[in-house]
Amino acid sequence: MKHTILTIDDEENIRSGLCDNFELEGYEVKQAANGKEGISLVKKGGIDLVITDLRMDGMSGEEVVRYITTENPGIPVIVLTGHGSIDDATKAIKMGAYDFLTKPLDLDHLNKIVKNALEGRELKLQKTELQNTLERVRGTSEIIGKSPALKNVLEKINRVAGSKATVLITGESGVGKEGVAEAIHRLSPRKDKPLVKVHCAALSESLLESELFGHEEGAFTGADRLQKGRFELAHGGTIFLDEIGEISQSVQVKLLRVIQNRQFERVGGEKTIDVDVRIIAATNKNLEEEVKEGRFREDLYYRLNVVSVEVPPLRERKEDIPLLISAFLGRFNEENGKTVKGFDAKAKSALTGYSWPGNIRQLQNVVEGCVAMSLSDTIKLADLPDYLQKSSGGQNICIPVGTSMDEAEMIIINETLAACGGNRTKCAEVLKIGRKTLYRKLGEEE
Repeated sequence: MKHTILTIDDEENIRSGLCDNFELEGYEVKQAANGKEGISLVKKGGIDLVITDLRMDGMSGEEVVRYITTENPGIPVIVLTGHGSIDDATKAIKMGAYDFLTKPLDLDHLNKIVKNALEGRELKLQKTELQNTLERVRGTSEIIGKSPALKNVLEKINRVAGSKATVLITGESGVGKEGVAEAIHRLSPRKDKPLVKVHCAALSESLLESELFGHEEGAFTGADRLQKGRFELAHGGTIFLDEIGEISQSVQVKLLRVIQNRQFERVGGEKTIDVDVRIIAATNKNLEEEVKEGRFREDLYYRLNVVSVEVPPLRERKEDIPLLISAFLGRFNEENGKTVKGFDAKAKSALTGYSWPGNIRQLQNVVEGCVAMSLSDTIKLADLPDYLQKSSGGQNICIPVGTSMDEAEMIIINETLAACGGNRTKCAEVLKIGRKTLYRKLGEEE
């Protein structure tokens, strides 16, 4: 990729000479006859380095340096000056200019400085991109899995996190909607501000209104002091409204106003309070159906559903189950002082083949219970809850509609391995594949 250099100088012969030189060096070149024209070109974008004369009519080189180092600090600026203006050039360096050269110019020396400045810029850009990548990885590190369905969720999280858009997270109970909300907040510019969570289904209508908007002293019986609401506490940060589909019509009206205007009054108060909050909501209900049935306001639904993130159920991402099990084992081993290494083939097959109506939360509870009750370093089929033992019986393999080919393959392999008592050789024979192929698909070494 060619770098683009902008030269700003009110002397045409100097501009032309610099342009000819840089074109011979393989750069794209733009030129401006004064500082104002140069700044206009910078604003349009695509400039990688600026060379500006210090003394010009109108906007001076100092003003050019000040603007670029403030508004576009990633663009290096090289200042050209006469012998009598060294002090001014030194000031420009203090303002953030990369370097300065005195006229008449030594083009070989200038080319070296330009090359070093552009290489330094590239390194900074690469470092910034790496830092952004690491932030994205850290931000979603609590969301475990590698399935295509989950990768789609992670992509949406990364794309929406940096915006101010309201987000509606949908999905069945236990799929990890709260974890998605936390990831969006961690990756957002508000990450250093509060993330305030409200479980809307856990509170009655009157308590929820007070919880969200706060109340004045004496607003109702028991209100013996002023209390700030969750929206006030979330000022500058994010508020997460879990199970938003459970709120009453009256609270929906007040919530709609907050979303539209970012304003509200405390219960029993008259003062209008302004807040700056990013709103993330979640529900396991089909809000479109709730709107049709008249239980949820259509205008509120559209205000909440600016960006929608649907979290898939665990039965649609079964290849993530082994990763989740491993993560849960590590956590609950540490919490319980245990050293459980894992599940045997039959137990693992039962866990992978089950439909998990309670999703990740149910799987987590099963692993926690198994670790807590374990008497050895390996959990067997008999150690699992009865419903999992029963679901693993028989020789038939159940593959739900919508399962991907990769998921189906792992279900077949694990079920067959369990039926073969964990014998890899026999399993490979039944599946009519080589042992090495089987080990590779299992992620194991022969």
